[in-house]
Amino acid sequence: MVGLVAGCRACGGPLTVTMADLGMQPPSNAFLASMDDVKDEKRYPLRAKVCELCKLVQVDYDVAPEELFSNYVYFSSYADEWLAHAKTYCEMALRRFGLDPSCLVVELASNDGYLLKNFVQLGIPVLGIDPSDTVAGAAQKIGVPTLVEFFGERLAKELKNGGRQADLIIANNVLAHVPQLNDFVAGIAVLLKPGGTATIEFPHLLKLIEQVEFDTIYHEHYSYVSLYAIERVFGRHGLRIHDAEQLPTHGGSLRIFASHAVRADLRDSASLRSLRSQEAAAGLADLDTYLRFAARVEICRRSVLAFFAQIKREGKVVAAYGAAAKGNTLLNFCGLTRADISMVADRNPHKQSKFLPGSHIPVVSPEELIRATPDYVLVLPWNLQDEIMRQLADIRTWGGRFVTPVPVVRIHP
Repeated sequence: MVGLVAGCRACGGPLTVTMADLGMQPPSNAFLASMDDVKDEKRYPLRAKVCELCKLVQVDYDVAPEELFSNYVYFSSYADEWLAHAKTYCEMALRRFGLDPSCLVVELASNDGYLLKNFVQLGIPVLGIDPSDTVAGAAQKIGVPTLVEFFGERLAKELKNGGRQADLIIANNVLAHVPQLNDFVAGIAVLLKPGGTATIEFPHLLKLIEQVEFDTIYHEHYSYVSLYAIERVFGRHGLRIHDAEQLPTHGGSLRIFASHAVRADLRDSASLRSLRSQEAAAGLADLDTYLRFAARVEICRRSVLAFFAQIKREGKVVAAYGAAAKGNTLLNFCGLTRADISMVADRNPHKQSKFLPGSHIPVVSPEELIRATPDYVLVLPWNLQDEIMRQLADIRTWGGRFVTPVPVVRIHP
């Protein structure tokens, strides 16, 4: 469906509770090739609502997936910390699941092959599935076989009927990007071998609420997931979550381990039981928890605007780093433009020489930012702030300082 969502995408329940209303915004990865494209720029409502029944948080206006993902410009291989995270995962999976050349590993939303290449080097057969031909093409160039498809039950049945089922299914940071959540999880159930395991990573709704990470809300993220909500979705399709880990990635994520519910050899882990208790204590089953979030978002917005008002009074120059989707949400919600931020630098050459959606700030190389010697650098992908501050340490040589915007503005020494 495209347009206003009538009911919960998981259970069909009512969506009457608004967690955050971020106004009319362009899709956060709809970069402009030139300022001539401004006249064709589209904006859509960006609201996060909560299902009264299953408590799944979700946007209530769907933009067509083809518009959001067909020419995707996010390449995972440009984030060093994420590459290290993927390599560590593969080493763990090899040991834990006893993978060998007789197995098949399938990754959903495999991007540019950044993760699966580790298994290829070990001689483990892999298959990537990603709807973007831009990132899939990059994966194929490094020897990672990739289907350019949106994943769901239909494709899973085609693969199964062709004799391909997975010993391990990996889905990292894709669950939120799926408009048809039940179809996606049903596909996992079909594609997974009877004794197989699916591991799924996603930003944890609990951390989003605790840290006021409202900028992770954008049209490409249809859902914002808690363990409470996703256990109900998986159970509906004959899958059971039996283990979970808390991860530091993306401001705080979960990695869940799911298998077919009929397996009698698996028991709920201690960490899974602990996470259920944490979410219950935080009130994730209580609608009032979500209603209180909007006031905290407004506090963050005011702190950002106060910072820029002070900078203008002082005649200082602000640049930004990281042409990230979350940054675009924040910039557009706060109404910031190139009048406030001179440029945004990014290592990804596919984003350079373009303009951010909505704010129209030009995207440049990190080298150009260094040459410009701004007084402040606003770190938009704050989840990578340590890595970025190391990469741009030279800004301190002329007295430049780093700024992070969430949960409130912080100026770093």
